[in-house]
Amino acid sequence: MNKLNSSNRYVTTSIYGVRMPIITQGADIQNIISDTLIEAKDASYQPLTLNNGDIIGITESFLARSQGNYVSLDDIKDEVSKHFPTGDVGIAFPILSRNRFAKVLEGLAKGIKGKAYVFLSYPSDEVGNAIMDEDELFDSDINPYQDIMTKEFFYNKFGEYKHPITGCNYIKMYEDIAPNIEVILLNNPKDILKYTNQVIVASIHLRHRHKKILSKQGASVIGLDDICNTPSTSRGWSEYGLLGSNYSNANMLKLFPRSSMEFCRELQDLLKQKTGKHIEVMIYGDGGFKCPKTKIWEFADPVVSPGYTDGLKGMPNEIKIKAVADNNKSSPKDAITKAIEEKNKGNNAYALGTTPRQITDLLGSLCDLTSGSGEKGTPVILIKGYFDNYLSQNPIK
Repeated sequence: MNKLNSSNRYVTTSIYGVRMPIITQGADIQNIISDTLIEAKDASYQPLTLNNGDIIGITESFLARSQGNYVSLDDIKDEVSKHFPTGDVGIAFPILSRNRFAKVLEGLAKGIKGKAYVFLSYPSDEVGNAIMDEDELFDSDINPYQDIMTKEFFYNKFGEYKHPITGCNYIKMYEDIAPNIEVILLNNPKDILKYTNQVIVASIHLRHRHKKILSKQGASVIGLDDICNTPSTSRGWSEYGLLGSNYSNANMLKLFPRSSMEFCRELQDLLKQKTGKHIEVMIYGDGGFKCPKTKIWEFADPVVSPGYTDGLKGMPNEIKIKAVADNNKSSPKDAITKAIEEKNKGNNAYALGTTPRQITDLLGSLCDLTSGSGEKGTPVILIKGYFDNYLSQNPIK
């Protein structure tokens, strides 16, 4: 058996959740983050040192909260009223969520003068939350590509369905938010125009397609990303508008952070000044991963990473070590060494089979799984050795 020499380095990529002080609006989190990371080298438990090539991930809510990036339901109402001062309005394909969309819907409904039609896709929303039993749908005579279902028709056909994780009947929950809300189940965006030609596209990852289809049909269309998306002195704002927003309290929503790219570059410069190290920085939200059991794609933010430094652009360029070893059984270690060296020259013959994902998407998922959204108190993640390979020895100091 081929063994590594005992003097070789055994640990490469490692990830740490870093505790931070509880922050409030206006907090200077660039200095808080940099000072905490520097102080961590003297910690009695697992002291941390910073090296060139390390990566710092900061959860989007940490930045947004420091920015005071909040809007009220009345802010949403006022913006919707400006776009659609009269008539009925359709709200197209929102996700099923208590903390992500229920309060958004409340604000939208307040600003709509007529009926607020909420058009839900079925058998699930775009991130996999079920609104009905998928097997029951395909055992029925319903054609999901063309059939429209009212609430009454749906209940008569399938009964009142509760989400298997939250236990919510989202049709009832959404209709109970305001008296002018009516839920319709359909999948063809063009069918929305049978009810109204004023539409707010509430889908996240499919929003560009839905806007394009509806606009071509002559509808007056905006998206959640067009609401609260411009600078204001009276309320919060984000380049993504209401996309990526989250429940704060009964009357407020926290938005996705703004100016994330600038923040990352500034923090990178500050860390360089204080430590002399070149460290990559990114903001992360939901990781782009799917639960195989529930079929839910836990990705309610518009992007995994709204901001990052230049060293995190692009996709990984790595060889597939097992492919090299399987095809060079006589001396796999030598073959792997040669393949890495060739790859570094621009010739990667063993990339086949590596997952084509952006570096920020991979790192964002890693950060999100590490920090969680509960009680760990680690809104900052330190990743070391991510860009190492099989030949890497001592970290770059």
